[in-house]
Amino acid sequence: MMDVTQQRLILVTGPSGAGRSTAIGALEDLGCETIDNLPLSLIPRLLDGPPLGRAIALGVDVRNRDFSSSALIELVDTLTADPRVALEVMFLDCRTEVLERRYSETRRRHPLFPAEPPLTGILRETDLLAPIKVRADLLIDTSDFTPHDLKAEIAQWMGATPAQRMAVSLQSFSYKRGVPRGVDMVFDCRFLRNPYWVPALRKLDGRSAEVAAYVSGDPRFAEFFDRVSGLIGMLLPAHIEEGKAHLTIGFGCTGGQHRSVAVAEKLGDTLEQAGWQISRRHRELERAPSGAQPLAGRGQGGV
Repeated sequence: MMDVTQQRLILVTGPSGAGRSTAIGALEDLGCETIDNLPLSLIPRLLDGPPLGRAIALGVDVRNRDFSSSALIELVDTLTADPRVALEVMFLDCRTEVLERRYSETRRRHPLFPAEPPLTGILRETDLLAPIKVRADLLIDTSDFTPHDLKAEIAQWMGATPAQRMAVSLQSFSYKRGVPRGVDMVFDCRFLRNPYWVPALRKLDGRSAEVAAYVSGDPRFAEFFDRVSGLIGMLLPAHIEEGKAHLTIGFGCTGGQHRSVAVAEKLGDTLEQAGWQISRRHRELERAPSGAQPLAGRGQGGV
């Protein structure tokens, strides 16, 4: 186990086209603070001050303005000897013919030798990185990997559970104002009985115990909630297998104050109990001025 007084630092390198950007993105999704293509001379400055509460992942490749094999090896030696740092070097490797095919498919030039055919750059870069490859703590051959495979490999190496590999956002909203942008799936809660028509509940919202109890008391609520929570419980692992790091689920009702809020809150509690990372956003409650009457009071039909 890493000493809590040390800063975990992951250097991610390897030949261009082997998947470094995908790896950096995966590490960011897993909670690392990530920086790509930071000059080698600036890396020690990141260690000034106390350690962060999370790992730092740095992408290092031949495009860095002060890059050289000897400079990177010297940096690795310096950081390894530093008691403040827990250093790990991740090297993403790939077979030459696969790298050549990837360049052909994307029609990109090799960043190290843009004026040369891609194969020339690939071979020269392979030679340049050979001394660094033997110093790697983790060597991943991405030749037969999809981006999803690489993300899964990194998540396993980081010790992430499935629930830690995906952030789930639950949003409530008013259909009067439209469905939020970027929502992956939406459930309509307007069929549930409406607390707006109960005077004692009208000025409350779905976060209150009284409104939640009223909404869940609808005879149709239990079956609806069981089916929705069961469906989402089945879909979350499937989305992780496809490499998705974020999933947004929307719940709508007429005014976005009562029913949609209550359902989103209950589902959030259920998913959190199952170990998932949950964030909640109630769009219309955020828009309402403090102490203002719920949106349902402005117009016909309630929430």
